[in-house]
Amino acid sequence: MNIPEATDANVAGSADAADEAETDPSGELSGVARTSPVGRLAATVERLRREVRAAQAEADGRALIELAKGILVERLGCGPTQAARQLTELAEQAKVSQLQLAVEIINQAAHDRLSEVTSAFLAVATEPAPKDDAPAVRLRAAESGALAADDTQAVADSLLQHALTPLGAVAVAIWAADADGSLSLAGSAGFSAAEARRWRYVPPGVATMARRALSERTAQWAASLSGTGLPSIGHAAHPDGGRVAVPAGSGGRIHGVLEIAWPSALEPQPPQVVRQVEALAELCSHTLETHALPGEGHDVRGTNDVSELIDLVDGLHDPALVLVPHLDDQGRLADFRIRHVNGRFLDPAGRPRGTVHGALLLEAYPMVAGDSDLFQCIERVYATGEPFRARRMDLTALVDQVPLSAVADINVSRHGGTVLLIWRIEDETARLASLLQHAQRLGRIGGFEENLLTGEIIWNDTLFDLYGRSPSGAPVPLEELPAHAHPDDAVAIGRFLRTVLHHRRPATAAFRLQRPDGVTRHIRMVAEPVLDADDQLFVVRGAYQDISAQHWTEVALAVTRDQLAHTEQQAHERNRLTLQLQHAIMPPTQAPLRAPGLEVAVRYRPAETEQLVGGDWYDAVVLPSGLVLLCVGDVAGHGIEAATSMVVLRNALRGLAVTGAGPGQLLSWLNIVAHHLTGGVTATAVCGIYDPRRRVLRWARAGHLPPVLVRDAEANPLPLLKGILLGAVPEATFEEDEVQLAVHDTLLMYTDGLIERRDRSVEVSLRQLLNAARTTSRTLDHQLDRLLTYSRSDTDDDTCIVGIQVA
Repeated sequence: MNIPEATDANVAGSADAADEAETDPSGELSGVARTSPVGRLAATVERLRREVRAAQAEADGRALIELAKGILVERLGCGPTQAARQLTELAEQAKVSQLQLAVEIINQAAHDRLSEVTSAFLAVATEPAPKDDAPAVRLRAAESGALAADDTQAVADSLLQHALTPLGAVAVAIWAADADGSLSLAGSAGFSAAEARRWRYVPPGVATMARRALSERTAQWAASLSGTGLPSIGHAAHPDGGRVAVPAGSGGRIHGVLEIAWPSALEPQPPQVVRQVEALAELCSHTLETHALPGEGHDVRGTNDVSELIDLVDGLHDPALVLVPHLDDQGRLADFRIRHVNGRFLDPAGRPRGTVHGALLLEAYPMVAGDSDLFQCIERVYATGEPFRARRMDLTALVDQVPLSAVADINVSRHGGTVLLIWRIEDETARLASLLQHAQRLGRIGGFEENLLTGEIIWNDTLFDLYGRSPSGAPVPLEELPAHAHPDDAVAIGRFLRTVLHHRRPATAAFRLQRPDGVTRHIRMVAEPVLDADDQLFVVRGAYQDISAQHWTEVALAVTRDQLAHTEQQAHERNRLTLQLQHAIMPPTQAPLRAPGLEVAVRYRPAETEQLVGGDWYDAVVLPSGLVLLCVGDVAGHGIEAATSMVVLRNALRGLAVTGAGPGQLLSWLNIVAHHLTGGVTATAVCGIYDPRRRVLRWARAGHLPPVLVRDAEANPLPLLKGILLGAVPEATFEEDEVQLAVHDTLLMYTDGLIERRDRSVEVSLRQLLNAARTTSRTLDHQLDRLLTYSRSDTDDDTCIVGIQVA
């Protein structure tokens, strides 16, 4: 019978059919599934799968057995046939399989990391493992598969099948670390093909589990991937599964990262499992080092590549070292050997460059180990491939310019298997000179030095600029300085020159420098004499500073101060006149008004700030008819305009009241006065006409708060009558009302300065006033004083109160 060749499409379709076929809990196809065509095909595919896995396991085991035979040939000095017979007899005597015995022989001969892991498992094992499923067999089988694999993908399949699946893992990824710090997916198993394509490349700087393991150079164990907050391959399929990322390196160099995924949360693992995972990462390191990714450069340990790097280093203008790793007997990085030093390098101990060439770094320069972690930086660059750059790093071991300390810019980079160290020592003297030049330029300071014996004069560029001269021109001697200054400054300059040249003492002077282009600069000059060994003057050095901006600023400030003083004087005079006008009309203290059966008291409190002199006014006068006019008002605004408007309204109301009109009519006429005769001011007012015979008060309001009636320890405001504020419209009518007063009644008329607050409404403030007014007092004057004292207003406005008490 001819068996048709299985194509990829056929195998894929058969695999899908096998996955979809009905199975019993043991994994075998049910009887119904076996009888259907799809079931028969699925059974065939499943059988082929098992045979392939068995063949792979047999091949891996055969490779380990053959390796053990080779060890016996070397140890016993016999031929292959005798070694095979010896292996069979020893397995029968030990009652173990040949594969188990072969792994034991390999472990005893190897003494490597896998041997240590196997011994650790055996030391804590409480029950014997199955014949061919012991940890030693799994690890050696994984190693055999990795060594025989053609690429990292096959290594990933071998690791998952032989070593990781027994640990409960479901997927594995092998990442290759690139020179730029990026990660490339070199191989994976257990992840879908789409997921592997999606994660085939991780750019530098992207935080993942593998990136963290690479950066920190330590294994990263996480109970769940979601708990780390880091994305990684397969995070959608197993977000709550455990995850491990272990750096895969050898000899101090990290070639990549081994990442393992579990389907569920991962409990803390015993040390044996941790060492097993680290051993698998070491296997991956060998694979990544052997099978380079496409486009990845080869190790530059070759002579030709190192020669090209040395040629490049010799062309640099900065000191540089080419370092190669030096490993100890166990294959671990112990030091770096100085492969080459360029011509810019100077040994701090004065040794020739030839003696440094070929020496170990820590032996030649022991301080490198503790010098700002420089050696750790070199180790990290060699391990990860990520370059290191630092500015102004403290460097003491590799420089001879400063014996104790130096500051340098450091650049460390890896080139294959070598490390290039370059540094640029910062010249402190040049840096300070540069800072001085910038300070002189920003401060507009020009320096000079004049030799009085030779006539040589040295100017810096800033001084040429101050004089308005070209740097190629001739400097001006000190004796010619008066010719370049304003004539009015000749006396000051003469005194300056005599002090320096004749009295030989330091001196300073301020003058106006007149430049050839007509520009005048205000200059402050300072100079000091320099004496020779015979105490004779031979050099004068000093500096010019352009203070023009400061001078004009001072002038502007002086003018501003004069203007401000004049303005303050005018404002003070204006406020004084306003207060005099206000006090002339309404004195702060006034004798009580005497009327038949009525006691009237007035209190006026000016604004606390003179600039806020306002337009509050009051009046209480007995009319020719025997009636009493009572009124309180408040003109909008402050200052002399408000005060003059207040005088106009107060006097107008007095004159109009003689007509005998009622309060409503009086406010209507006063509205016309406010609108037409006072420049359009606005004001509020309360006007009342009191009849002493009948004890009746007729009153009206124009936008003002109503009066408060205090009777029998109760205080209540009068009704809120209709009435717009004065001056708002050309004509207006105002509602009137009558109040029948009784003996001992008190009526309070006030302005808003008594109760107004910025942080609360008028209604709340009015309730506080009513509470204060209910308190009984000995006299009316005492009651008004008490209301002013306990007023809670905070607007700094002026206030007046008129109190009327029926006798």
